[in-house]
Amino acid sequence: MRFFSLTTVACSIFAILGPAFAQSPDQGQQPTSDEVIARSGVPANAVAAVVNDSVVTTFDVRQRMRLMLISSGGQVPPDALPQLQAQALRDLVEEKLKLQETAKFELEVTDKEISEELAIMAGQSNLTAEQLQQFLEQAGVSMKSLREQVRSQIGWPQLVQGRYQDRVRVSDDEIERTLDRMREDASKEQFLLSEICIPVGNPSEAQQYYEGSLQLIDQMRRGVPFAVVAQQFSACTTAAVGGDLGWVRAGELPVELDNAVRELAVGSVTNPIPSEGAFMILAVRDKREAAEPGEPSFTLAYAAASESLGDVPARAALEKIQTAEICSGGALRIDLGKGVGYSFLENVTLDQIDDRFRPFVEDLNRTDQSAVIKADGAYHSVYVCDKDEGLGLPSRDAIENRIYGRQLSRIGQQYLRDLERDSMVDIREENLALQQPNG
Repeated sequence: MRFFSLTTVACSIFAILGPAFAQSPDQGQQPTSDEVIARSGVPANAVAAVVNDSVVTTFDVRQRMRLMLISSGGQVPPDALPQLQAQALRDLVEEKLKLQETAKFELEVTDKEISEELAIMAGQSNLTAEQLQQFLEQAGVSMKSLREQVRSQIGWPQLVQGRYQDRVRVSDDEIERTLDRMREDASKEQFLLSEICIPVGNPSEAQQYYEGSLQLIDQMRRGVPFAVVAQQFSACTTAAVGGDLGWVRAGELPVELDNAVRELAVGSVTNPIPSEGAFMILAVRDKREAAEPGEPSFTLAYAAASESLGDVPARAALEKIQTAEICSGGALRIDLGKGVGYSFLENVTLDQIDDRFRPFVEDLNRTDQSAVIKADGAYHSVYVCDKDEGLGLPSRDAIENRIYGRQLSRIGQQYLRDLERDSMVDIREENLALQQPNG
């Protein structure tokens, strides 16, 4: 399963803060930045940054700024252009680090994969891939630049998941706690939210990140749309859709965020809120009362044993339902035996259950198994894999994937910070008088 979306690329607030990148003291025989520039053949006055053995040119910066302007619909005030340039450079530096790391682990992103992602991007704007290319070329954007960006966006999440997925553990207790909060607050409001995530790479610099987050809020007060700021600066996977979180139920967010949005009026934006190693900025676009509880539905593991087996063997076979992995929707790990069949039944409401069996199911909860019922020449039993009490809560799988993705994303952000710390990143400030995105 792909837990990272294509937009997992971290867009750090360092773009605003203008950090001093320093060469790691443990560089060994790594060439100096001047040697890298000489080897590349790029004129020294066209170098924006050197990242290990790669050069970022001022042309690259202008190209990325142009892409960012297109994605924002041109809604960037002139006085925000320096920040746009800093963000463009920051993204390019991170992109180089990611591509170098994926190459180190021989993780290949094929041209076909890139073309497929570009086709998806084009489709989201009701364009064909050819029309997207024509549009960008008319706007002065090189497709080569965009393809490298997409290559990084595909390869990096795959690398992080491949290396660190075993570190992520989403426990049943964590899922159950989330569901309990959502059940408890099911009768309360729901919120249509947007988010901006600013990861704090180093806790000692938290105040700088906070002040940078306040600068983003100030941009919005001066008329820059929340969605534009989210696209440019958020590290959340929602950045590509302007930070849109969709409708969120009370209790679904971490407590510190949940408390903040409950108190906020529609159309308002929170101050930066520290949460899970980042500063979060949330916008409440709308509120609504939760839907009235409806008819419960069940996800069931069902098994039936032929009456010819005999009472004791049939009941023994049906007791294996709980350990047979039917709830996974996949093949059984334990054979229930000859004459025993099984099914995985999703989203079954009580009125869809045979009248004779309904009383044995209606009061069951998750992980409960029904009594054995004898009917129609067979013994029957069901095990409750999941139950929706009619509140429209997301499935346990959906909650698990959301928690898993959030945890893996945080690991990816730290991985990138560690890479940067151990790399040679040389910013050529003298060549970075504001690069107008016109070439």
